[in-house]
Amino acid sequence: MDAWAVRFEDVAPVRAFKSYKGQRHLPGLWWSSTVGGHIGYESWLERDHVMLLDFAPSVVGISSQPFWLFWRSDAGKSVSHAPDYFARRQDGTAVVVDCRPADRRKPRDVAKFEATRAACAQVGWDFRLVGAPDPIVVRNVRWLAGYRHPRHRLESVAAELLVAFVEPQPLMEGTSAVGTRSGCCRCCSTCCGHTS
Repeated sequence: MDAWAVRFEDVAPVRAFKSYKGQRHLPGLWWSSTVGGHIGYESWLERDHVMLLDFAPSVVGISSQPFWLFWRSDAGKSVSHAPDYFARRQDGTAVVVDCRPADRRKPRDVAKFEATRAACAQVGWDFRLVGAPDPIVVRNVRWLAGYRHPRHRLESVAAELLVAFVEPQPLMEGTSAVGTRSGCCRCCSTCCGHTS
């Protein structure tokens, strides 16, 4: 199908992320280490899910509001929907993600999500309709995400840590094995007085 030839993970959003006084949701931009740039979100729920996509090792590309779907309802009315995210995986497969809390899924929205699921199935993509993620996972990934920007990557330390954590082990044991204190990155003396 033609959709397989399009790199939806690289497209610009099909609609703008609007901000206005009194709005109920908070749009913004998430800096993604996967794409090396910003990805838009329209709510904190979307922000959490784009952060989780960015953290998933199998994901190699992400875009927000990647395309429009158009169809006619059973009553013949024109309907459209732009899914929240498109993510490309390492193996070339893709997943389309819509974010909506379970208690805010109105029948009209559910119909759009089901139409999106059917369209994705036709082109061989996975579809996920997601709600609120585990808050503990979100807090941990958000903390870790702060260290994924290239400015925090010291190649010599990263290489040692990759060797130390080739097998899972507690954080403090692994960092101690490479000579760091309390998970310190050895880049400055700000946090613990340790210097390279």
